[in-house]
Amino acid sequence: MNLRMIILGRQGAGKGTQCVRLSERYGIPHISTGDMLRSAVEAGTELGRMAKSIMDAGDLVPDEVMNGIVAERLGESDAVEGFLLDGFPRSDIQAVWLNEALAPGGIDLVLSLEVPDEVVIERMLARGRADDTEAAIRRRLDLYEAETAPLMGYYSDLGKLVRANGHGEEDEVEKRLSELIDTYLAS
Repeated sequence: MNLRMIILGRQGAGKGTQCVRLSERYGIPHISTGDMLRSAVEAGTELGRMAKSIMDAGDLVPDEVMNGIVAERLGESDAVEGFLLDGFPRSDIQAVWLNEALAPGGIDLVLSLEVPDEVVIERMLARGRADDTEAAIRRRLDLYEAETAPLMGYYSDLGKLVRANGHGEEDEVEKRLSELIDTYLAS
């Protein structure tokens, strides 16, 4: 099965949790740009130091840096049969780049995990990461609306977007998402 998917949603919507579950269910790697960046920060690499200052301010890492990181990761052998991208693309520019990078097939399915802002803020503050101050969270939510939300239109126009209610128990949300994926696979 070749299944190339993206999961979209505000930070704190539960994407990471659901990606781990879906990765296991469908046998494809969960590729989280946030995890890749945090690993670089912990390792103290040049990219990590640059990314830390950007993330601490609540800003997004520049396209050219993210495109390079993603291209390298998608080139690894475990991603040949498919993947679940989490945290990328975040802009139309990145989406167009990804479409070209994956040509001729492109992305199969884009899942939008929808959770209200106030629930997201509460979840993110509870997880206690250093870069999760309320001000930084609100800034990222504003950036999401300004830069990432337009991706919904882009992928909707391509017929790739499905929206899912991300509010509820983890098992309930996983069931909703897997039903959407299974419907796609059956078509």
